[in-house]
Amino acid sequence: MKVVLNFVAALAVVAGAAVAVAQSVDEQISERTAPVGKTCMKGDECAAAAPAAAASSGGARSGSDVYTGNCAACHGTGAAGAPKFGDAAAWGPRIAKGMDTLYTHALNGFNAMPAKGLCMTCSDDEVKAAVDHMVEGSK
Repeated sequence: MKVVLNFVAALAVVAGAAVAVAQSVDEQISERTAPVGKTCMKGDECAAAAPAAAASSGGARSGSDVYTGNCAACHGTGAAGAPKFGDAAAWGPRIAKGMDTLYTHALNGFNAMPAKGLCMTCSDDEVKAAVDHMVEGSK
């Protein structure tokens, strides 16, 4: 009987250790798979700091700078059907729709193009300046 009780006690210790290890592993997995950052939406307290950071960047970037730093990845290569910079045939029908339409598409996204071409640090005016730059260079 004593052997059985010792065996049951040993099983209880092993089971307790297994539960502790499993909890530790679960915690480690949770830490490793936790998001790196968090989303900060307009209206959240964390969103108040974003405009201040953008304002301290030294002023508005030129259309050429925005194009080179952000737009050229697609508009320089034609990726995802983007009209290439300098391709008058591709830009002509788009230009014919008017600058307001081009601005709206650039700011809000259109077809495969995401809003602001994913330049979330660009102001609306900087995006419009990049559109102006591409239009001028593609007539």
